[in-house]
Amino acid sequence: MPAGGFSAVHKNGGTEFEAKITPIVVISCVMAATGGLMFGYDVGVSGGVTSMPDFLKKFFPVVYRKTQLKEESDSNYCKYDNQGLQLFTSSLYLAGLTATFFASYTTRKLGRKLTMLIAGVFFIIGTVLNTTAENLMMLIVGRISLGCGVGFANQAVPLFLSEIAPTRIRGGLNILFQLNVTIGILFANLVNYFTAKIEGGWGWRLSLGLAGIPAGLLTLGALMVVDTPNSLIERGRMEEGKAVLKKIRGTDNVEAEFLELVEASRVAREIKHPFRNLLKRRNRPQLIIAVALQIFQQFTGINAIMFYAPVLFNTLGFKSSASLYSAVITGAVNVASTVISIYSVDKVGRRMLLLEAGVQMFISQLMIAIVLGIKVNDHSDNLTKSFATLVVVMVCTFVSSFAWSWGPLGWLIPSETFPLETRSAGQSVTVCVNLLFTFVIAQAFLSMLCHLKFGIFLFFSSWVLIMSVFVLFLLPETKNVPIEEMTEQVWKRHWFWKRFVEEDEIEGQKRSVKKHSNGFEPSLEL
Repeated sequence: MPAGGFSAVHKNGGTEFEAKITPIVVISCVMAATGGLMFGYDVGVSGGVTSMPDFLKKFFPVVYRKTQLKEESDSNYCKYDNQGLQLFTSSLYLAGLTATFFASYTTRKLGRKLTMLIAGVFFIIGTVLNTTAENLMMLIVGRISLGCGVGFANQAVPLFLSEIAPTRIRGGLNILFQLNVTIGILFANLVNYFTAKIEGGWGWRLSLGLAGIPAGLLTLGALMVVDTPNSLIERGRMEEGKAVLKKIRGTDNVEAEFLELVEASRVAREIKHPFRNLLKRRNRPQLIIAVALQIFQQFTGINAIMFYAPVLFNTLGFKSSASLYSAVITGAVNVASTVISIYSVDKVGRRMLLLEAGVQMFISQLMIAIVLGIKVNDHSDNLTKSFATLVVVMVCTFVSSFAWSWGPLGWLIPSETFPLETRSAGQSVTVCVNLLFTFVIAQAFLSMLCHLKFGIFLFFSSWVLIMSVFVLFLLPETKNVPIEEMTEQVWKRHWFWKRFVEEDEIEGQKRSVKKHSNGFEPSLEL
């Protein structure tokens, strides 16, 4: 891998522009990635508070009675099966799904920086509403506001990180977003573990209120960072874009990269309908892969575990404090494994990490299903300490493999593969599909657990097998390819996807020739 400060040619033919790893890049990426910290905290905190008796007694008395009275008619797997309780968790993602379409507009027209600031404001409003909630409606409205923040943050932050990072470390810096997601989940699990011991209804309020820390960090970070050169040039601010490019690359020798960004921006401005353009044949490979990755990411079952980890462990026979403690262990493994991904993604490559993780996730979920099928039934469980430990180990094994593969790469690959003219729209579709299926899993998991019992893990493991086959045959490697050269260096060289790009170019040439022969000037079809 070439050192910073020199131009080089990659093995696949892509050019790496001169760039140093400057302090402004590192600081900007760290500050921007706090959007992931907020997202992770929201994911982690909901599972903890929904297992707290004071929270359930106030907002979900039916669930409270089922968990506290332990009626014989209630299955171990069905104690938390309640649509209202699931809506508390899932409403955040439904709101995020809607917000991402507005975020696509602000990201393109107003810039990545301002979109992150809007996300921070939504996060702060949602935190205040949740912390002071006195009824279920106020609680849900607060979650909806947090969801709007998720929609705006998940739209802007991955684009910001991919565009500001030098090519050779783009993967590692982009995964800072996912690392902060895992840190946020761990932070939430630790908070829940201690606040669960506070009586009088203040424990869950403190858990929800501490979301103000990452919300404030994201808002402050959005005020401090510079916008990306790509975004500035796309909006016609050429000189400012060039000045920022020199600053973040740590060199005045940026003319080649600047001209490439200007050309990409020119093409982008000619596209008046980016969402319609996404459906064109030449953009089909990126779109199909982005959508597939988001669906597969959710059907690994990771969010079912991360949302409801304390509830899940409680269902399996762990006491309340033990279930929260197990969730903390899971969160710690999540963070450590994401650090591994930052180190390895630009060395090992995207495909290898995804394929290795597929094997690990499949085996661990199969083991969990076998243990639960043998040891836990509807009205009693024979989960001894050794088998309980095995379940926790297998959950941690699953979480670790996801954390260095499908977690960060599900966001990284779409953010680096779309061309500039459809990048904002493509990211919007990516976030939308992710949040749609996150909502589906969050809303359905407790009911699925009730009906499928241990078979829920067989359901998720079968999806792991399917998505691993998809990666093996249809996902190209994007390691060390400059972000604006993906079409030439990736899609035109892939055994399957090249036909879409080449056939679209041939059709474009035919239309151009036909217009010339009829005496018309060629124009770009939108």
